Amino acid sequence: MTQNQSNFSGLTAAAAQARLAKDGPNEVAEKPFSMPRAVAQRLWEPSAWILEGALLLEVILGKGIQAGFIIVMLLFAAINGAVQKRKATTILAGLTDQLTLTATVMRDGQWHRVPARELVVGDLVSLTSGDLVPADVKLLQGSADINESSITGEAKGVSRQVGDAAFAGTELTAGHALGRVTATGKASRSGKTISLINKNSAPGHLQQLLGKVIGYLAAVDAVLALILVATSLIRQQNLLTLLPFLAMLVIATIPIAMPSSFAVANSVEAKVLSGQQILVSDLTGIQEAANMNLLLVDKTGTITANKPSVVGYYNLSARPDGEVLQLALTATDRRKPSVIDLAVQNYAAQKQIKALKQGNYKPFDSSTGYSQVAVATAAGTQIVRLGSLKQLTKVTAAYTLPAAIDFAAGRTTAVAVGNQLVGLFIMQDQPRPDSAAAIAAIRARGVKVLMLTGDNQKTAAAVARQVALPGEVISYAALRPDRPLSALAGIADVIPEDKLAIVTHFQKAGYIVGMTGDGVNDAPALKRADLGIAVATAVDLAKRSARMVLLKPGLGSLTDVLESGHRVYKRMMTWTITKLSRAAQLSILLTFGYLLFGFLPLSLNAMIMVALLNDLVTLVLGTDHAQISRHPESWDMTKLGKTAGLYAGTWTLAGFGWLLWLLRRGQTTAQISTALFCFLMFSAMLTILMTRTKKPFWASAASKPVNLAIGLNTVATVGIAAFGLGVAAIGLPIIGYALGLTLLVGVLLTGLGSLVHPAGN
Repeated sequence: MTQNQSNFSGLTAAAAQARLAKDGPNEVAEKPFSMPRAVAQRLWEPSAWILEGALLLEVILGKGIQAGFIIVMLLFAAINGAVQKRKATTILAGLTDQLTLTATVMRDGQWHRVPARELVVGDLVSLTSGDLVPADVKLLQGSADINESSITGEAKGVSRQVGDAAFAGTELTAGHALGRVTATGKASRSGKTISLINKNSAPGHLQQLLGKVIGYLAAVDAVLALILVATSLIRQQNLLTLLPFLAMLVIATIPIAMPSSFAVANSVEAKVLSGQQILVSDLTGIQEAANMNLLLVDKTGTITANKPSVVGYYNLSARPDGEVLQLALTATDRRKPSVIDLAVQNYAAQKQIKALKQGNYKPFDSSTGYSQVAVATAAGTQIVRLGSLKQLTKVTAAYTLPAAIDFAAGRTTAVAVGNQLVGLFIMQDQPRPDSAAAIAAIRARGVKVLMLTGDNQKTAAAVARQVALPGEVISYAALRPDRPLSALAGIADVIPEDKLAIVTHFQKAGYIVGMTGDGVNDAPALKRADLGIAVATAVDLAKRSARMVLLKPGLGSLTDVLESGHRVYKRMMTWTITKLSRAAQLSILLTFGYLLFGFLPLSLNAMIMVALLNDLVTLVLGTDHAQISRHPESWDMTKLGKTAGLYAGTWTLAGFGWLLWLLRRGQTTAQISTALFCFLMFSAMLTILMTRTKKPFWASAASKPVNLAIGLNTVATVGIAAFGLGVAAIGLPIIGYALGLTLLVGVLLTGLGSLVHPAGN
């Protein structure tokens, strides 16, 4: 493709501005959040259907008070879910605005990078491998391989030639083309400019783990429900009176609010990270950061500054030095030069060498490993290629390189004319000044850092030493399953396609893998990694494939990512352990209380209030002070089960003791229900304080919102029980006994819980 654009021209800046004012920006505003619609959606979902069925039964049975409580429960759950959705939507919308897609467009005869939202019909745009097509275009020159799955749903790529259309939001996986914008914004085929913020993502490791736990709880509930129904039938009791309790048992025990609770916990930290110039494109990436134990780091542009300069030039032919350099210069991209192109151009400028006219220019393509241009010389038209020495040796005649070449001095870039190697550049890219400190900080968190590079082993080993990465640098060909990772500092001779295989290799070995990348061929590996991170200089496709995008160069921001991941992990574990232990405690107390004593020891009204008041605290857990650890976490189901089981078992035993004591005192069933309500509420609030820390619960302060919510719940519990609000009134002494029993058991659990607690130190 020639870069002489005499046949193609773009708009003037004035004409583009006029069209932009007329047609509007190249984007489609998302449908605004609607609170009524969000509430309505939550009133029509499986969890709501259970409550609505219970409401219908209460109406049939003529129990107006209980029906009223269920209506309150329904509205609270729906409004609470809608509020959390609005919070997450607002935060994610703000993050989207910070990450602007750009396009290379010709204005006033010059190429510029402009925000994609400023494109208008008639603009001439340059499309390169790794770009997202910024608007609907008609190709005028060149060709491109395009992934159209965003509009067709088919992952298989298609090839587009001159005269074909390419659509907004599709991905250039290979090629280089010029295109004329034919439609923007609402008028485009996709109807929108693609956002890098993926609001819907696959579940992370913790959600997968808890999905299994929920399955177990559902199975337990089913068994307990069958026991209750069978017992009721044997005792010839009215089954209809039991059905509302069965419905509430499911609502109270199954953590239905888990997805929204996790989304809020993640979105809060996403907002924190955006203030640190880290954009989160997939919320599950935050929690994955907590248990990432291996980080694969691309050397160029991440560890190094990605500003290579020529430190050695070798003429491998009989041609004059200036002629070889001129041919190499002509094979560089002048429209959108890479850092290698710039290094050659700067070196040629120092030698006062000027490029020849380019003919049928093909920019660098990672699938071939070189750029290519046709050059008219005295000897006729010749094909000149510039790129990887390894790749060019595959398309040129056999050649023995001089022994004097110092390959350890830097990376190599070769130039070939026809089928002959004619020149070689040695380029050096210095590590960033902050790379060594950033790597040391990441390693101090227990994360193994492994450098990946296309350089040879000697060059890579030199860089590893400069940034204090301990271990050996091996060639990719030497990577084997039995080679211990602890002995490695990096992997050399890595071509982009190898990165996906490397990520898969270490995931199969049991590691939670993070990876940094910037190129189009990094995209599959970034998607496959547990935490894909696009660096500041990444192409649009890499950014879209990653779960996070660093806006600052270098690795220094990754410690902020780790901090956020651990905070999310801690808050979610607090919520999870509390929920699981309370669910088990409630279901066992109700089921076996009914079997042993012949009545349900907790009224429907009290059960609803337990669920309502407990959910109030979950609204503010995202604000809590998180005592995080300094090592990768592990989603250990066995340990989680032991911790939740310890709390549930101890509280349940104490609950049965409390019920027996109440029965011996001659309390009525209604009074027993109220007293058990107090014990369940007090123990739930104390469990939250205990599960958030390994320290004694009285020695670690929660955040003000959490303390306030717990305090208000406690006061509300006392008031409801003392004044008989929806339940039978009981005296202050019994309420005091319930509080004393809770504190006594809490002290015991504090000692036992530290043995199995997954919280940070």
